[in-house]
Amino acid sequence: MKIIIRSAKIIDSKSPFHNQTVDLLIADGFIKKIGTALPNTDNLEELKLENLHISQGWFDSSVSLGEPGFEDRETIANGLETAGKSGFTGIALQPNSFPIIDNQAQVNFVKNKANGSATELYPIGALTKGSESKDMAELYDMKNSGAVAFGDYAKSLDNANLLKIALQYVQDFDGLVIAFAQDEKIKGNGVANEGIVSTRLGLKGIPDLAEELQIARNLFLLEYTGGKMHIPTVSSPKSVQMIKEAKAKGLNVTCSVSVHHLVLTDEKLEEFDTRYKVTPPLKTESDRQELINGVLDGTIDLITSDHNPIDIEHKKMEFDLAKNGTIGLESAFGALMTVLPLETVIEKFTAGKAVFGIPNHSISEGETANISLFNPEGNSVFTNENILSKSKNSAFLGTALKGKAYGILNQGKLILG
Repeated sequence: MKIIIRSAKIIDSKSPFHNQTVDLLIADGFIKKIGTALPNTDNLEELKLENLHISQGWFDSSVSLGEPGFEDRETIANGLETAGKSGFTGIALQPNSFPIIDNQAQVNFVKNKANGSATELYPIGALTKGSESKDMAELYDMKNSGAVAFGDYAKSLDNANLLKIALQYVQDFDGLVIAFAQDEKIKGNGVANEGIVSTRLGLKGIPDLAEELQIARNLFLLEYTGGKMHIPTVSSPKSVQMIKEAKAKGLNVTCSVSVHHLVLTDEKLEEFDTRYKVTPPLKTESDRQELINGVLDGTIDLITSDHNPIDIEHKKMEFDLAKNGTIGLESAFGALMTVLPLETVIEKFTAGKAVFGIPNHSISEGETANISLFNPEGNSVFTNENILSKSKNSAFLGTALKGKAYGILNQGKLILG
């Protein structure tokens, strides 16, 4: 494919063209030329979009798709197309399918399913067999097949010794352990954030302590073992502070926060709408502001959609019984632009590749064309018509958005929403 992108403003601090509006000649998957008013002597296809901005390709560090086993929720093909149209050139796929991605064959299966897609799929292998927290999975074999990290989606590992052994074991091949934090015994039957809202609504609360105790324990283990740990979807200000202190000690720890924890609060639960039932639960306005501060000061490394399609049968039921999770790819950029500066959004969407050991490609001549296309201006409201996923369980329906993702140019393919 050969194409000229016209009048695109580059947002890429590593590019010599950062904050400049230029034309780009893309050929055979590479950026061949960047300049102003590039000639089109070969009558190539041209791409012109309103207020077009481009950056390094965005990467989402936590995406669930369903396939294999839950294709009614989402397929890999449609999930990757949705990600591409939402501006993401790469996603880390969670292992919570059926069967669980806990061996070499399952990693190969999902990678083969993604062949030919413009959006690249990077599997996360389960840390334990069947994500049952009993025995360590085949981590080395999965790494050799392309797994970029190891973790059990939305499940804490209660067995501290097993986590210790995993952190020690993966150092032999520079592996990354993902340690979700929520103490199940403290969580108990809780379904919402413990606080004024849950008390008023009569919902069983989950205290911040459930997250904070696990993170404190996991950081102690990391300090003892060494290695690399990623803590996903933190939601407590005290958790952020502990991670900040661990980084100051020199521990190799990173963390992420979900889009919905930066934009929404537990006030959304007033009507018992299960679209807002997520893990960890939505928190207070004060917590939301502190999480934003953690993003701005650099303690929180990544922002994820934590995209998790759930079929309607498991969402349209009593709040206590409904499954946790929301889709979020389609709304991620527009929602974040309402609470964060553009350059911060782009930084947190592109930093994940380095965390997961995936090459980054700056917007420079000679580099691989791995590009996200977007417009940071304009206001809209997210509606059902904006949902591209098979499942429709979006917590952002009716939410005001700013800007829009146009799509991506990657793997020699142009995908527009």
